[in-house]
Amino acid sequence: MVTLGCAGVAAGALSAPAARAAARSLLIKATLADLPTAPEKRRVPLFADYAEEFWQDYSPHWKPATQRSSRSRIDQLLVPRFGDLPVDMIERGDINRWRDSMAERGGTFNRAIPIMSVMMQYAEKLGYRVKNTNPCRGVSRFKRELPERYLSASEYRRLGRVLAEHDGVNPFVIPALLMLIYTGARVSEIATLRWRYVQPPRLQLPDSKTGPKAIYLNPQAIAVLDGLERRGDELLVFPAMRREAPINLGQYWDRIRRQAALPDVRLHDLRHSFASVAIAQHIPLATIGKLLGHALPETTARYAHLADEVIAESADRICSNLANAMGIAA
Repeated sequence: MVTLGCAGVAAGALSAPAARAAARSLLIKATLADLPTAPEKRRVPLFADYAEEFWQDYSPHWKPATQRSSRSRIDQLLVPRFGDLPVDMIERGDINRWRDSMAERGGTFNRAIPIMSVMMQYAEKLGYRVKNTNPCRGVSRFKRELPERYLSASEYRRLGRVLAEHDGVNPFVIPALLMLIYTGARVSEIATLRWRYVQPPRLQLPDSKTGPKAIYLNPQAIAVLDGLERRGDELLVFPAMRREAPINLGQYWDRIRRQAALPDVRLHDLRHSFASVAIAQHIPLATIGKLLGHALPETTARYAHLADEVIAESADRICSNLANAMGIAA
């Protein structure tokens, strides 16, 4: 039995409203007594401590190359910047100030903020942050002018002459470069190609930058592969000279491009040039995206301006022919 105050006007007496409120409070407590209580809120760690917890949970799901680059950015950029802040106290203003401080290193910021964003999302799942409070969401990245170099017909001819005359130490260099030119593949995809992936009329890669991928082989690419001795299925198609390791085309490319008077052409520009030639042949962007293995249409859209140029040139030719047919000077 519970007594609330005392009757009359003695000290400690309760008014009727106060007594009713006290009674309701006791009833509520009695009703909830046997129900499970809400768990205590997890102690929110400092960002530096959370970074290790995040790494242990999340990094095993990344590829080795992603692990290496992400670990470096966490240690060198994120922890020094946010390490002393509790995870739940990092706000949009902190991210914006970080962005402003990276104005001279825009590319570095652009590569680091996706990692920070993933870390904040995971913090929400662990209960360290309120849901939907990711401070990285909507933060603009630095715009970068990425140089894209496309080889012209005359430049392809110069390159072809140099490749035909090249007499290097490693006999796999020229075949590997020809595969880049003929397929538009990424350098890493050709350098790490193994014979079991060669399944004409395609290369069936179990993994790539965008996941499993098929690279379609044209007759020229098939001829390059047919000219090589097919070794064991697990061996590399284009190994380094002295050991069974992926060929490093970069160390040979500088000399070759200089001999072809193309000092500004990067290996990756061979992939861009593959796309530009395809567009000149009126191949749809969607098809080019499949040939290049783009995961998103937006990636292929970077070549849309080339398609516009081809269409404009075609329109000019058509109109010129029409004007000539009507006897009107163009």
